[in-house]
Amino acid sequence: MNTISINYTLVFELKNYPEYKFTKCKKCINSKTSRVIKQVYNNGCLGYNIRGKFKSLTTLRKELVKIKKEYCPF
Repeated sequence: MNTISINYTLVFELKNYPEYKFTKCKKCINSKTSRVIKQVYNNGCLGYNIRGKFKSLTTLRKELVKIKKEYCPF
């Protein structure tokens, strides 16, 4: 049996939806379900479906917050 694992470096998260995080390579990941969210083209805008509603990239950029480093003793 072969296994493949992919590691992403998370940089930003959404202020109102902290489970949605963005990587250095500009991918959106839902940290609760561990799934990569596909970028969608809707009505001439690029964006993502966040909790079932379409959010364009221009509105998402306003909600981005840099992830703070947390101390972990392990």
